[in-house]
Amino acid sequence: MSAPTGIAVSPELTSVFSDVVDSRDTRFLKIAIRNESLVPDGSFSPSGSLDEDLDKLADILEDDTPAYVLVRQDDPPSDWLAVFYVPDNAKVRDKMLYAATRNTLTKSLGSTHFTDSVFATSKSDLSAEAYAKHRQHLAAPKPMSAREQEMAAVKAAERDAGGRSYDGSRARQTHIGTGVEIKWPEEVQQAVEKLVSGEGSELLLLARGIDPASESLALTLQTECDIEALATSLPASEPSYAFFAWPQSITSPPQRMILFIYSCPETSPVKYRMLYSSGSSSVLQSAKEIVSSVGGASSLASRKIETSDPKEINEQFLISELGLTSTVSVAPDATEKKAFARPKGPGRRR
Repeated sequence: MSAPTGIAVSPELTSVFSDVVDSRDTRFLKIAIRNESLVPDGSFSPSGSLDEDLDKLADILEDDTPAYVLVRQDDPPSDWLAVFYVPDNAKVRDKMLYAATRNTLTKSLGSTHFTDSVFATSKSDLSAEAYAKHRQHLAAPKPMSAREQEMAAVKAAERDAGGRSYDGSRARQTHIGTGVEIKWPEEVQQAVEKLVSGEGSELLLLARGIDPASESLALTLQTECDIEALATSLPASEPSYAFFAWPQSITSPPQRMILFIYSCPETSPVKYRMLYSSGSSSVLQSAKEIVSSVGGASSLASRKIETSDPKEINEQFLISELGLTSTVSVAPDATEKKAFARPKGPGRRR
């Protein structure tokens, strides 16, 4: 199985992973992308418990080079944790390759082996303490919107009264009504939270990010990106969602805005166009809740940016779509109006 990038698992990696699964004497299996192929890049035996070994995981990683690391769990030892390490200061091409290929890795080696995954952008994200927080976050109840809380209260009241509610055959509920309910994996939510709490101009891209089978978002790319490079950073032939952090000075006072962009080129496959179109409102509503919970100086733009041609996205396009009013002063001669000229009367008849 190969990713949209064309990168596939090598026979060598398939053989090595099969051996370490059977032998159970490997804690870490490091994997790299070389020559357009996923290859093993070293295996490391357990030296203690999972927590003790996780604290040593950073030692086998480089500060600016992405890598995958498969980690054997302690209980049960047949379960594996997939670590996707893509540091912030890595090359943009490497970021895109490793972000777009991670699903190929786990699916090709057998998804049933992997019971958990972590997306890390720095070594500090890979300690035992960080992983414990990750597990706590997964176990915690998900926050509900006001509408979801209201529906939960109604159903609870029905149960207390001994009644039974009937849902019938209907469309799956989103946060704002009927449509497609898009699931948010933890790594996507964390990426949005990181984007909101940042300071610079940054792009978070979810291209081919919805799996039609699971209807779940997937992170494709998170990188620094200015307004001039935004148009060329979005896919030209397939739909995508993107969150763009824009420190703009158009308004007064200047503000760092988080824009939600839904791009759907006319050449996109029909099934993806339908899925992305029906899910965009749900994704935007969920993003509003995440941005609100993070707080800070950045705010999510109230309007969704939609386009069928990513090349048209520039600063003037965003200003127009968002209805922003420029604070840039205009030279007096540019606004000077000509005096009204009285029209000539009809000529005198002879």
